[in-house]
Amino acid sequence: MEFSLLNDEPVTEPDADLLGAGRAARELARLLHDSRTSTPFTLAVDAGWGMGKSSLMRLVEAELRLRKDTVAVWYNAWTSTGPDALEGLIKSVLMRFDRRVLRRALNRLAERRTLITAARTVAAVAAAPLGVAGLVDRLWRELSADPTSRNAMRDSLRELAAEWAESTAYEPRRLLVVFIDDLDRCSEETVLAVCEAVKVYLDVPGLAFVIGCDRSALGPSGLLRDLSPAGSAFMEKIFQTSYRLPGPSPDDVEAYVHRCALRSGLRELLDDDLVKLIAERSARNPRRIKRLINGFGLEYGLNPVWARFAPEAVIRTLLLQHLYADFYRTLLAGDRNHPDAAREFLDYRRARRVLSSPSDTPDAEDWGITVSCVSGHGLTAPPRDRPEEWGPLLARLEEYLPTGFPALERDPRFVTLVQELMAMADADELVRQLQYGAAPVTSVYPGDERDITYDGTRARSTPYEGAHVLWVDDHPENNSSEAGRLEALGARVWIARDAREAEQVLGAVRVDLLLSDVARGWRSEAGLDALRRWRDSGRYQGPVVFFCGRITPDRQARCRELGAHITLSSAELTVLTDSLLLAALAARSAD
Repeated sequence: MEFSLLNDEPVTEPDADLLGAGRAARELARLLHDSRTSTPFTLAVDAGWGMGKSSLMRLVEAELRLRKDTVAVWYNAWTSTGPDALEGLIKSVLMRFDRRVLRRALNRLAERRTLITAARTVAAVAAAPLGVAGLVDRLWRELSADPTSRNAMRDSLRELAAEWAESTAYEPRRLLVVFIDDLDRCSEETVLAVCEAVKVYLDVPGLAFVIGCDRSALGPSGLLRDLSPAGSAFMEKIFQTSYRLPGPSPDDVEAYVHRCALRSGLRELLDDDLVKLIAERSARNPRRIKRLINGFGLEYGLNPVWARFAPEAVIRTLLLQHLYADFYRTLLAGDRNHPDAAREFLDYRRARRVLSSPSDTPDAEDWGITVSCVSGHGLTAPPRDRPEEWGPLLARLEEYLPTGFPALERDPRFVTLVQELMAMADADELVRQLQYGAAPVTSVYPGDERDITYDGTRARSTPYEGAHVLWVDDHPENNSSEAGRLEALGARVWIARDAREAEQVLGAVRVDLLLSDVARGWRSEAGLDALRRWRDSGRYQGPVVFFCGRITPDRQARCRELGAHITLSSAELTVLTDSLLLAALAARSAD
């Protein structure tokens, strides 16, 4: 089976428009063109990450290029930083003006200077065989030479733009549309520089701006949350109107998944149920869909562990990984008591069906699975002749199951996905391989963890110098990455494989943060039991984070009782350890 990668570039031609944005692009282009006598104005194309802002803007640009009285310029704000963005944007606009217009603008600037300076400037402009780029550089130097020149820049640009717009036979005037993309990915300094260029210097007749951004990211709780009231008021003036890009319809997304799968060579592996699952769980986000499909192609081609398994099993495993990340972590973690979360879920589903329907008589197989499921979680088997007790028993059972199971049981596409995966040959062996460390070689998309990052440059400082972290886990090799990060930041990380070793450390040093697993060997609550003893005896009263692959309501309740945190997310673990360590060190310095 051969696969090809899908690119993540914006759509630039109508033929490549897989989501039907062409109609909106044509209407926006018409609106911009018909409003050219109302310039200057700024239109925001508003949508979240990966939802198609750039593609829509490129299609609008393509429509505008068909009109002889309209010129378009594209500026990616993410390519500039800080003050450079102001210069870069203004120069991008100037580059679209005619050379004769630029020369006359330089001559006008020269006439306003002293006689000697004017003579030199006029002579230089007349003598130099400058192209448009050279004239733009020279004009920028003249416009930004000193504070006086900068104060007059807007008037100069207004005059220049008016001359350009009205210098042709087209009525009522020419239009220059400036597309600014990725503004919401920039730093606050760059955002303000771009907005300064748009509103202070380029807010002149003949120019219209189309800015692609997530308006919420530029709001008071986003990138610009530290702006002064005056700065916030200035930002409110930037956009005259917004077009909120609607999410594609379910049918459009499913058609998009089909087309992407066809282009990548994946189509024969995706039945209608899997297509619907991808469409629903990807939040109808085109970029996530592409990355998921690309991830499968890379995974199947590069990871040798998949060579033993059918592609149908591989794609279902990857869909679990990327569409149901919490369940996938639980599946990989496993423990001696519950080694296979997929089988555990399917058994729970059948037990739930029995225990929630006391008026129905279960068949022998369903009853046997129900008894096994209940007993396997440390509860007394249900009395078959007292169905009134089944409901409360189900509630107690769910206290010992992973927290997401009840909601997942109500998700028919998830149920089908797990059923199909576990019905395949070698499914149990596939799960074992994953649990033994056959990790994926690619990361398709970060989902809800994409905003939690660690800046590697921080490793050059040691904010945790003098801190002592105790990590209790019978498999410490699983934690080497986070332990190494903490040590790089100056902390001393003590490793203990069980409670006895941990107590030796607790007796020798003042521990600022305790990190622990929960299950060890056959003891499913070993970490919680040890902390209970240490709290009761006063041996350790500091902050605790349990890092495990299985979170149940019972475990959450015990953690609240013990004043501890619990997580199965490595990204959340990083956030918790950083905040708790900083607080512990602050408390230590105050002692």
